[in-house]
Amino acid sequence: MGSALTAAATGFGTGLSLIVAIGSQNALVLRQGIRREAVPAVVAICAASDAVLIAAGVAGVGTVVTAWPPALTLVGLTGGGFLLTYAVLAGRRALRPSAMTATGATAGSRRGALLACLAMTWLNPHVYLDTVLLLGSVAAGHDALRWAFGAGAMIGSLCWFTALGYGARLLSGFFARPASWRALDVVIAVTMAVMGATLILKAL
Repeated sequence: MGSALTAAATGFGTGLSLIVAIGSQNALVLRQGIRREAVPAVVAICAASDAVLIAAGVAGVGTVVTAWPPALTLVGLTGGGFLLTYAVLAGRRALRPSAMTATGATAGSRRGALLACLAMTWLNPHVYLDTVLLLGSVAAGHDALRWAFGAGAMIGSLCWFTALGYGARLLSGFFARPASWRALDVVIAVTMAVMGATLILKAL
């Protein structure tokens, strides 16, 4: 049980590290939260989409590794490389932080907001690298506990979008300050750098 909880906690942290970043999807959720329009539906779409993509990554990469054990080395190096890349990007954002505001999102009617949410989620090529390949690669390193890791990542996604959507009125003022994002991006950069280096060292 302890090992499963540890894997789930690692998945939770990894998922948050990838999700908590300034982007069109988060800006849309923030805007809808501030406007109090279609918040439950928008949060549900984001969290459910992430759950499907995370499951696909865990199942797909895990199956390949089981059928061909050397693939673990490949996904370890690939995943580690992606993590280090994102660490660098987060570090660059920390040097030049920008505020997250509600003005950058596109929202109109309830239907328009939901369609925009779906588009930002499924038509963004980075989501497949982040959620399917990257999380799948990290999950593969947990072997039999990869689904516990995946469950933790799904819970992390659900918690973030719920907090952002329903706590938007409180969070908007805080995240309107670039210094807040600088601190957050520093944490994300360090976390990703450590995890990326760990994956690469394990794969070598």
